[in-house]
Amino acid sequence: MPPVEVIAELEAEMNSAAEVLEYERAARVRDQLTSVTKAMARQELVTQRKDSFDLIAVEEDDLEAALVVLTVKRGRVTGTRSMVVDKVEDVTTAQLTGIMIGQLYGKDAPPREVLVQELPDTPELWVEWLEERRAGPVTIRVPQRGAKRRLMETARANAGEEFGRHRLKRSTDHNARAQALRSLEEALSLPQPPLRIEAYDISTIQGRDTVGSMVVFEDAMPKKSEYRRFRIKRLSGQDDFAAMEEMLDRRFAAYVSDQKRSIEERGKFAYAPSLVVIDGGMGQLGRAVKILAKYDLDIPVVGLAKRLEEVYVPGSGTPVVIPRGEESLYLLQRVRDEAHRFAVTYHRTLRGKRMVDSVLDAVPGVGPTRKKKLLREFGSLKKLRAAELVELAAVVPDGVAVDLYEALQAGPDAGQRRPAP
Repeated sequence: MPPVEVIAELEAEMNSAAEVLEYERAARVRDQLTSVTKAMARQELVTQRKDSFDLIAVEEDDLEAALVVLTVKRGRVTGTRSMVVDKVEDVTTAQLTGIMIGQLYGKDAPPREVLVQELPDTPELWVEWLEERRAGPVTIRVPQRGAKRRLMETARANAGEEFGRHRLKRSTDHNARAQALRSLEEALSLPQPPLRIEAYDISTIQGRDTVGSMVVFEDAMPKKSEYRRFRIKRLSGQDDFAAMEEMLDRRFAAYVSDQKRSIEERGKFAYAPSLVVIDGGMGQLGRAVKILAKYDLDIPVVGLAKRLEEVYVPGSGTPVVIPRGEESLYLLQRVRDEAHRFAVTYHRTLRGKRMVDSVLDAVPGVGPTRKKKLLREFGSLKKLRAAELVELAAVVPDGVAVDLYEALQAGPDAGQRRPAP
């Protein structure tokens, strides 16, 4: 298996273990990933020309960035530094690169060459500054091919592992979670710490396959058994405001209905949240306020703007700004990202199913039974299109396989292959 695929497989296993709260297994995989990347580095971080340079790799989100800096001298790695830094300002990757260059070489002389993922803003000014620091020529560039490009990929994998380890530690730290809830209570003037947070997001492409997600965090930890997804039914076309309103209406109508039943008879929406988080600004927030008022529910609700630290609250056109570095902001980030991930995953599932149905339903001889058999065998439209005629013929009769192959190859994303004679 190629090195990059090994790293990707281990990262996926580590993240999967963390998602289901198997932190001991996640830690074991993390350690294995560290060993693999270090072993790869010893084997691959050697350039034939025996160059000397520094390489800066980054993994980041809105609030933090993990950096790995490799020092290579005469083709061998002589130093490795890794760190996780808070983004005290909302900066781009290019701006962050410039900041790190300034910090790395503020005291130490730079090498002749600095490799980065993305050029800093005004790179010519940074080159001039570095040349003054070195008293000689310096280049800053993004490696495009060869050993240096592979080295950047390995360093980026290391940065991703460092970032994943940092986020895992934060999410499992009881004191950090407790502080996040207290901080959120104070920042949003809530009556009590929000022990149950429900977050909602909408996913659609041009109004097709519009879906919504509801994710639940209890004690600042995801509770996946309480996640719910919604297929939006009451609108045609794209209207994120109306989609959000429909989803919340269905959720809280079910809650109100459940309260009229005995505890034993209550369904999947029986619990009320301590805080409702809407991914969006004042428009989406207004629809949430409307639905809560409709059912006479006194539940705090906020909307998250594009700038994560800006939180919209009902009755105020000016968002609450939570200082960067606050644990509450990291919690809101995790909640928003999880709601977005869950919505996008469901949207892709429905879109993929619709695309498969549109292709298979047009092929004579492919009915519900054969459609299920094909999907069970190949799993997705992409894999169906990649299949050879003989592979299709192993699942359906030869004549149907030929028609199916031609239909698949005629699709908008199909390749140029033709059936073998």
